[in-house]
Amino acid sequence: MTNERTPPENAPDTAQGPLADAQFEAVFGAWQSAAMTLQRTHDNLRYEVKRLTDEVESKNQQLAKKNRLADLGQMAAHVAHELRNSLVPLTLYLSLLRRQVEADNSEQMALVDRIHSGLEDAQKTVTDLLQFTIDKDVEYHTVELDTMVQDICGDLSPQLEAQRVNAQVDIPHNFCLRGDQGMLRRAILNLVLNAIDVMPAGGDIVVTACPGARGVDIEVADSGPGIAEATRSQVFEPFFTTKQDGTGLGLAIVQRIAEAHGGNVEVANCPEGGAAFTISIPSTETKRAA
Repeated sequence: MTNERTPPENAPDTAQGPLADAQFEAVFGAWQSAAMTLQRTHDNLRYEVKRLTDEVESKNQQLAKKNRLADLGQMAAHVAHELRNSLVPLTLYLSLLRRQVEADNSEQMALVDRIHSGLEDAQKTVTDLLQFTIDKDVEYHTVELDTMVQDICGDLSPQLEAQRVNAQVDIPHNFCLRGDQGMLRRAILNLVLNAIDVMPAGGDIVVTACPGARGVDIEVADSGPGIAEATRSQVFEPFFTTKQDGTGLGLAIVQRIAEAHGGNVEVANCPEGGAAFTISIPSTETKRAA
C-alpha cells in the first residue's frame, strides 16, 4: 500500500508547457503594443502642446503689437491734428510775406522759398500721419482701374519728367473691381511715389492689374535697386524707412488699405532687377465694365 495521493479530477494544471508560453507571449505582445501606442500618443500630445503654445505666443505677440500700434495711432492722430492747426496760419503768413518780398529782395525771396519747402514737407508728414491713423470703413463702389491709374500718372507727370522716369500702365481697358476708390487711389499713389523715390537717376515704372486667385492683383514694379533681403520683412512696419527724409508710413498705409479690403500686399524683387509690390484685393465682382 503506497502513500501516493491522486490529485482531484478538476485541479488546475500548473505545469509549464506550450500553452502557457503562448499565453505569456500574447500578453507580452499586447503590453508592447499598448506601450507603443501610449508612446505615440504621448509624442503627439507633446507636439500639439508645443504647437499650440507657440501659436498662443505668436497670437499674444500679434495682439500686443496691435495694441501698441493702436496706442501709437491715437497719439499720432493727436499730434497730426495739432500740427495741422499750427501749419495753417503759418502757410497763410508765409503767403503774405512772399507778396511783400518777391519784388524787393531776391535774397529774402530765396529764404521764403526754403521756408515754403519746409512747410510742404511738414504738411506731407501730417497727411501721412492722418492717413495712417484714420479709422475708416471701406465704401465699396465699382472702380475703373485703368482710368484711375492713368489719372495718377497724369497728376505725377511733372515729377516723372523731372526725374526721367517712364511710367507705363498695362491694365485692360475698363477693367474694374469693387472697392473704395479713394483708398485704392491712395495706395497706388503711395507705391508709385515710392518707386519714383528709389530711382533718382531715372528708370521705369510699370503698373499692371489682372484677375488673381481671389479677386484682383494690382502690381507696381520699378527698375530700381530692389529691396535688400535684410529689410524686406520690415518695409511695411510703421515708421520704418531707409530714406533720409521719409516718414516710414507710405507702405504701412498701403498695407492698412489692403487689409481693410480683406486683402494683403506683398513685395518681391524682380528677376531683371527692381522691386514689385502687389496688392491683392478679394472681390467676387471683378469684371470688365460694360
